[in-house]
Amino acid sequence: MPIYNAPLADMKFILNDVFQAEQFWQNNENLAHLDAATAEAILEEMAKFTQNVTLPLNRTGDEEGAQYNNGSVTTPAGFKEAFKQYAEGGWIGLGADEEWGGQGMPKMLTVLSDEMIFATNPSFMLYPLLSVGAGMALSSYASQEQKETYLPKIYSGEWSGTMCLTEPHAGTDLGIIKTKAERNEDGSYNITGTKIFITGGDHDLAENIIHLVLAKTPDAPAGSRGISLFIVPKFLVNADGSLGERNPVGPGSIEHKMGIKASATCVMNFDGAKGYLVGKENEGLAAMFVMMNYERLSMGIQGLGASEFAYQNAAQYATDRLQGRSASGVQSPNKPADSILVHGDVRRMLLNVRANNEASRAFAVYVGQQLDITKFSTDADAVKKANDRVALLTPIAKAYLTDTAFQATLDAQMCFGGHGYIREWGMEQCLRDLRIAQIYEGTNGVQSQDLIGRKTIKCQGAYIAEYISEIRDFANQLDADLNFIKDATLDAATEVESVTQYILNAASENAEFPNAAAVDYLHAVGLLSFAYMFARITQAAQAKQGEFYQNKLALGLYFVQRILPELEMRITRIKAGSDVIMKFSEDYFTHQA
Repeated sequence: MPIYNAPLADMKFILNDVFQAEQFWQNNENLAHLDAATAEAILEEMAKFTQNVTLPLNRTGDEEGAQYNNGSVTTPAGFKEAFKQYAEGGWIGLGADEEWGGQGMPKMLTVLSDEMIFATNPSFMLYPLLSVGAGMALSSYASQEQKETYLPKIYSGEWSGTMCLTEPHAGTDLGIIKTKAERNEDGSYNITGTKIFITGGDHDLAENIIHLVLAKTPDAPAGSRGISLFIVPKFLVNADGSLGERNPVGPGSIEHKMGIKASATCVMNFDGAKGYLVGKENEGLAAMFVMMNYERLSMGIQGLGASEFAYQNAAQYATDRLQGRSASGVQSPNKPADSILVHGDVRRMLLNVRANNEASRAFAVYVGQQLDITKFSTDADAVKKANDRVALLTPIAKAYLTDTAFQATLDAQMCFGGHGYIREWGMEQCLRDLRIAQIYEGTNGVQSQDLIGRKTIKCQGAYIAEYISEIRDFANQLDADLNFIKDATLDAATEVESVTQYILNAASENAEFPNAAAVDYLHAVGLLSFAYMFARITQAAQAKQGEFYQNKLALGLYFVQRILPELEMRITRIKAGSDVIMKFSEDYFTHQA
């Protein structure tokens, strides 16, 4: 059975030493109830839950899968009990407002607890994750009555939530959805249409499912300006909060997927189901984006969790696997061969994964801190700056963290050789489950277009300029002993600044250019972000004694010398332009020579 031990030492280091979380919390009146000891206790309890509950269900859940029979969905054996235990532990509402039964914990902390669940059972994690996202959308846009009706039940785990956007013909372009919402005399709406790819659209974990559904009223404006958001419960809710009759909404089938097989991905049919408007008509997309942006960071954390799981298993395998002898001479004379850790290529792969994990974890906490500022700070200027930073970094958190995690997990699988292809070792499932993180909640290509288009060109580079300024300010104050990371980070900042200006100029002359450059630009900013994270990590480690901290410095040097040089390649690709891509006719792609 695959292993997993929560990386608590690194999590505590990132929180306490790299980001001085306790000081950050204590300086904010809305977070002053939290200290480092409480945060560490929460992480330790989640580590126990993942080790004892979710990890053992990961492979069995994959093999059994979610099952669709006679119009309803059941989850694999053990999931219902695990979900109940998770809910009773208060984990669904860990970051939710106390007013609705949550615990009010900051995102800096919950990204780490989420990582542990994603590492051990991503299929399981998707059920409460969608509930939390639905709760966030309702908390931001629903009426007081709607909040009182739905939020306490969602955060307690009695009810769950979904996000119903995609239709068979409408994915990224939500403006062309066909689901209809017709107003009734009592103020409710009849919702009619079909949604696909709905995570947790039906299951047996909770007694009610609260669907958040995008639909259009008959007189709605064309395009995305005409989208409204509706609450459509599986069971209607009576005035006293009890469950009433079944609403005509349900699964038509479940998808047969490459991975996350224990997560029920449903085709949902709404046959005149009763729905309730959230906010105002034609303003539903803004409410749904609250949920989607939360999910996008969570997908990055899914990538981190998978990569950490893969690293731990690959490192253990490499330690145990005896094969060949070291090029510099026999290292284990009492054994028939040396461990494969003596081989430089195996170390290269493991170090690639380890560097990705530690930078990704720091970056996730950094983005979490920005989200905490937007939610909890009373300083208007700080909130605006943090909102701008979140806007810039959300596509990077989603796309760069999942792209690098997938490559890291491939490296980890390769360490196993043939055993990496065999189910019992866990690597093939890890890869299958992770692949979706690059696809759902907006493919990584779409995230790249968001970064280069809306988050860079639209504001003439203002967001990235502010970010680079922060990075430079931090790097410039590093000690001379850290010149290896200081110089590399400053050089990377200059290169990204320069190529951003190149993009702004090229985009003004060629409308095709941004789309062609988008993925490489996102990876360029991602590499700069990881350099910034290693600058922060190495500074925190420099002040400490011991092997744990010395290894942080060594890994930072590895990143600078072996991973960061990719930045030059990304910039070269950007400057190659779009003509070399767009000059082919559409017929070329289907014409067989």
